[in-house]
Amino acid sequence: MKTLTLLEAARFLKMHPEELRRRAKIGLVPGAEVGKCWVFLDLDLADHIRSFMLLHGKRCESQLERRQVNVTLQTRKRVGRGSPSTGCMPRRGGRR
Repeated sequence: MKTLTLLEAARFLKMHPEELRRRAKIGLVPGAEVGKCWVFLDLDLADHIRSFMLLHGKRCESQLERRQVNVTLQTRKRVGRGSPSTGCMPRRGGRR
């Protein structure tokens, strides 16, 4: 497991750093703001990408991945958050 800065994580996800910061701030991408800096775990980001692949009908590589996706979908349904078809999470309360 490796920690990534905002710029490293943006490169990893192939998106603009400001877009990544915005998505992390509202909880769409796993990350934490430590002081004034954003920190991301490479494994969390890989799981985040994998969840999109699996939610959009692509094949699971292993039984472990299938179980992880099933748990994620069941959790989202139980909590009433997110859309299984898009993998998008609604905005959290607070400042907009």
